[in-house]
Amino acid sequence: MKNIMFIAPPAAGKGTQAELVVEKYHIPHISTGDILREIAKEDSEIGTYIAETLASGRLVKDEITYKLIERRLKEKDCKNGFIIDGFPRSLDQAIEYDKILKKLGYEVGNVISIVVDEKTLEKRITGRRVCENCKAIYNINDPKSAPTVESVCDVCGGKLFQRNDDNLEAFQTRYQMYKEKTEPIIDHYKEQHVLTEIDGNDTVENVFKKIDQIISTSK
Repeated sequence: MKNIMFIAPPAAGKGTQAELVVEKYHIPHISTGDILREIAKEDSEIGTYIAETLASGRLVKDEITYKLIERRLKEKDCKNGFIIDGFPRSLDQAIEYDKILKKLGYEVGNVISIVVDEKTLEKRITGRRVCENCKAIYNINDPKSAPTVESVCDVCGGKLFQRNDDNLEAFQTRYQMYKEKTEPIIDHYKEQHVLTEIDGNDTVENVFKKIDQIISTSK
């Protein structure tokens, strides 16, 4: 089993695909966001720093993120493969991540770039609605995933709402940041011949089939 990294713009379905991979292959899903939130609960100097940094909306220093990721990858459950999520977000971070892997004796593994056109992403973001009770997710811009009754959850009958950052302006900001900061990582891993691009405009099931094929056929 190889290690897996997803590179994808906002609303490309990266989180959903990661969950499906975990379900089938039973490998840990390492989210830098989850790691930071857990450390923030600690009664320690670093815990206090991370808690205050996250609360202010600022980014945690790269040096600290590197140490936390290395610490997590040293744990036994990573020996048979893992999914790295939310990192690296820039070329500098990718280079440092490669160094961490080399230090631990790991390979980069499969880097999977989920490609979705901007207009589709925009529809996914602006049409997304979430149930306030059971957290089921719908999209009013897609007949296949729209609720049967407007603003009402099909599952529990709860009220659907739109997240504050699920608007056009917020999406455009996040998408532009992705283009500038994250896309150079794609070229970095292309040069290492470990990156595969897949079409993410398809259904969740079909996208997973492509990802599963990449994982199952890799040595």
